[in-house]
Amino acid sequence: MYSALRASFAPVFPPVLRTVSAVFTTTTRTLRLRRSYASMAAHATVNTTARLQALRELMAKPEYDVQAVVVPSEDQHFSEYIAQCDERRAFISGFNGSAGCAVVTPKGAYLFTDGRYFLQAEKQLDENWTLMKQGLPDVPTWQEFLSKNLDSNTRIGIDPTLISASDAETIQKALEPKKSQLVSLSKNLVDLVWSDRPSRPANKVFPLDVKYAGQSHSEKLKILREELKKKDAKSMVVNMLDEVAWLFNLRGSDIDYNPVFFAYGLINGDKTLLFVNESQFDDSVRQHLRSEVEVHPYDTFFSYLTRLGSELNRHKNAQKVLISDKASLAVAEAIGKDNIIVTRSPVTDLKAIKNDVEIEGFRQSHIRDGAALVRYFAWLEEQLNAGAVLNESQAADQLEKYRSENESFKGLSFPTISATGPNGAIIHYQPEHDDCAVVKKDQIYLCDSGAQYLDGTTDVTRTYHFGTPIPEEKRAFTRVLQGHIAIDVAVFPSGTTGYLLDPFARRPLWEDGLDYRHGTGHGVGHFLNVHEGPHGIGVRITYNSTPLKPGMTVSNEPGYYADGLYGIRIENIVIVREAHTPNNFGDKGYLRFEHVTLCPMGKTLIDISLLTAKEKEWINAYHEEIQEKVAPLLKTDERALKWLQRECSPL
Repeated sequence: MYSALRASFAPVFPPVLRTVSAVFTTTTRTLRLRRSYASMAAHATVNTTARLQALRELMAKPEYDVQAVVVPSEDQHFSEYIAQCDERRAFISGFNGSAGCAVVTPKGAYLFTDGRYFLQAEKQLDENWTLMKQGLPDVPTWQEFLSKNLDSNTRIGIDPTLISASDAETIQKALEPKKSQLVSLSKNLVDLVWSDRPSRPANKVFPLDVKYAGQSHSEKLKILREELKKKDAKSMVVNMLDEVAWLFNLRGSDIDYNPVFFAYGLINGDKTLLFVNESQFDDSVRQHLRSEVEVHPYDTFFSYLTRLGSELNRHKNAQKVLISDKASLAVAEAIGKDNIIVTRSPVTDLKAIKNDVEIEGFRQSHIRDGAALVRYFAWLEEQLNAGAVLNESQAADQLEKYRSENESFKGLSFPTISATGPNGAIIHYQPEHDDCAVVKKDQIYLCDSGAQYLDGTTDVTRTYHFGTPIPEEKRAFTRVLQGHIAIDVAVFPSGTTGYLLDPFARRPLWEDGLDYRHGTGHGVGHFLNVHEGPHGIGVRITYNSTPLKPGMTVSNEPGYYADGLYGIRIENIVIVREAHTPNNFGDKGYLRFEHVTLCPMGKTLIDISLLTAKEKEWINAYHEEIQEKVAPLLKTDERALKWLQRECSPL
């Protein structure tokens, strides 16, 4: 990192922030983030004293009587990205990263997050909070903290709609030796403190034509019922919003950047129920669903589950209800814990494998997206060479403008990470429009961005230097590039998981004693959430439970972050495909990746002396492919076309 941040952009570091690291919208912006806690600048600090005091007063009241409160990031559907009304953890703590959990006690407040957000949390948390750096030695998870660090006989308040049934069961067992207990609260205490909490969105829902989806919702429901028969289940609750949207071929905009809407699904052997605010539907949606789907009010979901549970209790040996391992404790309690099967949602697995129509949509949407990226970087370089003063947010707005001109554009897929110099080292940095750094020609510029199109979702990161990079920067970039290439060209046996592939990306960095604190790849939805499971490439052991399969989409994004100086990340979306190998040892079949992202790699940062002959061949072939596919879309933009030709010339 640079030795010092510019004075005009120096973050406010709370004087006594404690960290635990080794001791314990317009038409073209359909999915654009509205002003909310999630859009706070990555360096802004919020004074949480009054909020915590009000929360602690509620905790002490006889009707609640709890000595700790858990405030997770998720909403009642366990969404990663959430609506403003569900940003409870951001409200109470001031930290707005997408991953983390807060635990508040009468005398302490603890924020747990992972390595992607250490820098951001250090800058945003005030002196009331202790930052718990999960993943570092001797730092407990928030779940472990409850049983290991809190006193015995502690009553721990939870909102049962915001904690999974499986998590609650594990935590309660761990609490038993200390005679502590989880207490399901009838009201969310943060909501009671949050006087100006926004209302829940109820935006219009629309059908996704089968020409984009590749399969009708009737076909999907039929396949899902076959899965229920295999598991001997009476019915299934679908609680994840992207699963509901995928299953019914519907899309919405209730959560920024994610084309989803608030709803639950319940699939029985002979009927399908959708719990949703029907005012969000128009005639096109009703015609799409036809009579095969019963529509019920969203707020009647839990009462329906309670009646279903009572019915099951009256019949001995009745088939059980399948719920996802990401379904809430409230769902489990409503049906009855003896009446449920908790497992990974079959919809998760079905959705992860894209059909041929979806795969072609990914290819085509990424070609259009590549054209927008080329136009943007050509424009940005010209502006910087001309001495223009542009801040990170203004630059990101121009990229969005170019994307919005593309066919089938529906919005961004996440807030653009437009980061110059030291801000690039904040892995999930987001510039604030009126308070962010000016893009400098002599600094590394990292841009992680994506879009939602009717035929696909994009997510791409490029790192450029528009001046003259120093040798250290070039060496680090080249190591990241070598890791990226290693994943792209990998051929591996069927049954291989992303957990096993992750070291391929890190090996070139390890040679220089470098690494990064995030996964190498995440699944990507088809005109759905930009982050999707169950698969991925990374060091999380959960990735070892899901082998990569043909049709899965995943990102390839190794990086390196020099705190205070710069950040480097290179990201393409790849599709898992069958590999045609000369042999087939074990008759298991082999797999490979097909990249669909098309944007030049930034040759000024490449140290050619570090590359092998095959790596050079890969770069040249990749750039040749970009020219072939993207150049035809740039015929009316001479500046972009010239920039593309220069950037794609052979090494």
